[in-house]
Amino acid sequence: MNTDEVTLIFGTRTNDPEIDIVGVDRAPVARHISFVGSVKWQENRPFDAHDLGRLLLHRSRLPGADESVPVVAVSRSGTAVDGIRVLSAEDLLTAYRN
Repeated sequence: MNTDEVTLIFGTRTNDPEIDIVGVDRAPVARHISFVGSVKWQENRPFDAHDLGRLLLHRSRLPGADESVPVVAVSRSGTAVDGIRVLSAEDLLTAYRN
């Protein structure tokens, strides 16, 4: 994530696709999606393969996103899968302060 991006909280009335955060460029109308993410804030369960599978499925339903768009997990308890960037509470606070 860089300073030319903004992170949006994303949602629809039907929660389909279910994507919690989307990184986009700063143009008045977003033209580029830089990442999609899911927030799982459970104390005793990490972001797992089921969560990743759902995020990948829902990414395919987001206009402008394809398989090349990276996925991010925001998790209180880390992750149980490899190959995904994981952000913690401290990461969020640091980004907010900057």
